[in-house]
Order: sequence, then C-alpha cells, then structure tokens
Amino acid sequence: MHSKKIAYRNLKPENLLIGADGYLKLTDFIFTKQIENRSYTICGTNEYMAPEVILKKGHHWAVDWWALGILIYEMSCGFDPFYDEDPFIIYSKICKGKVTFPRFIDKDAASIIKHLI
Repeated sequence: MHSKKIAYRNLKPENLLIGADGYLKLTDFIFTKQIENRSYTICGTNEYMAPEVILKKGHHWAVDWWALGILIYEMSCGFDPFYDEDPFIIYSKICKGKVTFPRFIDKDAASIIKHLI
C-alpha cells in the first residue's frame, strides 16, 4: 500500500485477521486514502493517532508506522502507551511523546517501538 502512496490510517488489533494461510490480513479500509503530498483529515482511533494527525499538521502514510509502534507496544504490554479514559488526555500524551516501558519489556522490543513512534 505504501509503495502506492496509500495510507491505511486505521491499524489496530480489531482490524487484523489471521487468514487460513496463517498470514495477517487487514480489514476495515474506511480510512484508507491515497496521499500524494499530505492529508489533513483527522481520522483513526484515538490511541493510535500520530501527533501530526492530532495537531492537523498534515500527514502521509508514515502515520501507519506510528500505529505499528503503538500496536507492538500494546501486544507486548497488554495496554497502550497513552491510555486514558479522556480522549483529550490521550491526545495530550501522544503529542508530548513520552513513552515509558514496563520492566518486563525486552530492550530490543523497546528500541523498535521507539523508532516507530
């Protein structure tokens, strides 16, 4: 998708299925968009939105790399790094970009997550 300048913009566990062949399959393409330069559309799930989406700075398919980092964190820890009941607090935490890791997280996993987000 990225080679065709298409941003998925909705990566999260609920949108991943395991096919009969054992490979992950994406579902729910409602926010997918081909982006030549930048898009200013605010869309996605609160916990997975990249800062540039929240701040309306314009984004492209790199927002999917951010969401992948959040997904790996959530799969490793059992919760997402910016969780809160209040969406505005989630947005604030995302924009600050401070991620803390539980002690049980492998240093290589933490490194991958840091590089993605």
